[in-house]
Amino acid sequence: MTSSSNLETVATGNPLAPFDLSAYLRDRQAQVEAALDRSIAVTYPEKIYEAMRYSLLAGGKRLRPILCLASCELMGGNSEIAMPTACALEMIHTMSLIHDDLPAMDNDDYRRGKLTNHKVYGEDVAILAGDGLLAYAFEFIVAETRHVAPERVLHVIARVARAVGAAGLVGGQVVDLEAEGKPDVSIDLLTFIHRHKTAALLDACVVSGAVLAGAAAADIERLSKYAQDIGLAFQIVDDVLDITATQAELGKTAGKDVQAQKATYPSFWGIEESQRQAQQLVAAAKAELASYGDAAQPLMAIADYITTRTH
Repeated sequence: MTSSSNLETVATGNPLAPFDLSAYLRDRQAQVEAALDRSIAVTYPEKIYEAMRYSLLAGGKRLRPILCLASCELMGGNSEIAMPTACALEMIHTMSLIHDDLPAMDNDDYRRGKLTNHKVYGEDVAILAGDGLLAYAFEFIVAETRHVAPERVLHVIARVARAVGAAGLVGGQVVDLEAEGKPDVSIDLLTFIHRHKTAALLDACVVSGAVLAGAAAADIERLSKYAQDIGLAFQIVDDVLDITATQAELGKTAGKDVQAQKATYPSFWGIEESQRQAQQLVAAAKAELASYGDAAQPLMAIADYITTRTH
């Protein structure tokens, strides 16, 4: 796969300009925001749709849908065929945040710099808003995906469902809750938690985009390894930021892990070693993409961004 800019470089011999991640993220974030805004209209009963939209449109980096779009394009697809799945993945991620913030879970008052859903709409409606987003995500993939073979759409639905269920996010969250406050949590258990709670959904984001584009099994395997590595690196950096960043920088309450007596990567390794481990994971993730050359620049740059972000 060679882009038009790459063809120009081959023809003229001029080197490629450095990849501008900030511009790329701004452009894709704007596309995703517009698509998310169109995805849910407010109708009767208004409260549930307003609650769903409140958290879905509360901002954020939109890395998950952007990863889906980027992997689809890497495999020869385009943002049009991937956007419904990209939006659905953000709906699922938002559901997980709404539920994670509830008093029965992490009991947080702020998310993305705004009051959490249950603080605005109450715990009952917040639970239902998360449920509504989860159910609607799968409906949205089926109803809105165009020009993609049905078997690919089915593959995406199965992959996403597994990532969010007991074999993925939900299972990781259960083990995380069970481990809270226990002094004997091992590094292996901590990694199990975050490979399921965090990395599984990132894996679904990257792989889904590739599947929609018709990627071969070998490509899907490479992209899955990339996603698993950046997912774990993402969590390690989150653990470090929970200690080092302020509430204003995080957009949520800082120091929650320490208060909850949670095992974290810095609690095992310290901050410096945790950062080194995250950088190693990012290097391994990027190595999986080396054979794609310049076409993989967006995914490569996103991997680097994960370890350098400050919020």
